[in-house]
Amino acid sequence: MNIDNKVAVVTGAGTGIGRAATLALLGAGYSVVLAGRRIAPLQAVINEAAPAAKTLAQVTDVADSDSVRALFDAAVQTFGRVDLLFNNAGISAPGVLLEDLALEQWKQVVDINLTGMFLCIQQAFRVMKAQSPCGGRIINNGSISADAPRPNSIAYTATKHAVRGLTKAASLDGRKYDIAVGQIDVGNAATEMAQRMARGVPQANGEIAIEPLMDVAIVGQSVLYMASLPLEANVLFHTVMATKMPFVGRG
Repeated sequence: MNIDNKVAVVTGAGTGIGRAATLALLGAGYSVVLAGRRIAPLQAVINEAAPAAKTLAQVTDVADSDSVRALFDAAVQTFGRVDLLFNNAGISAPGVLLEDLALEQWKQVVDINLTGMFLCIQQAFRVMKAQSPCGGRIINNGSISADAPRPNSIAYTATKHAVRGLTKAASLDGRKYDIAVGQIDVGNAATEMAQRMARGVPQANGEIAIEPLMDVAIVGQSVLYMASLPLEANVLFHTVMATKMPFVGRG
């Protein structure tokens, strides 16, 4: 299949990593369905793309099963199929002490980061196994918090660790449908959410330290690389991070 005929769904497409991935995919010739909670940021990304880019903006709440089904139905109705899901939508809770985190804050993070990701995988499977030719690719945004936590991040870290399990299970269950499932773990990309890193954030030893950032466009290119592989090959886990950030090592 020519890449110009491939269709991607990107959740959380209006800002940050989702925006970068959307622009990279559009630049490579994909048709992209942009999903997010607010239409204005989605339309702003579309306005950044080339005039001939094939896009659809779909307001979506990934924590709502009917909204997610409507997203994939709209993608198929508009473009005929779905070849790629970049399962990116996510939030974090306030950086408070574990014992002070409200139950509702915990539930909101779980609903979006974990249940929402599952619902999108489920609908992608429904579409990808029924289309002709069948199959496709799913890339989950795990974050390096899928491997190592930051202080005061229990809800975000727990859901991102769970995403690793979702990725492995969906990769196994997708084999029979030619659905390849992988995960990208991003560290310190320069997005709105990560700007606090440049001002200084708590470290494991209790200090506050400024951390290096990398251009978020690099993440978009990483997603494009994973998406560009033939379905006979899969990047199961891919880590892309600011080279000098404090991730590997002690402390």
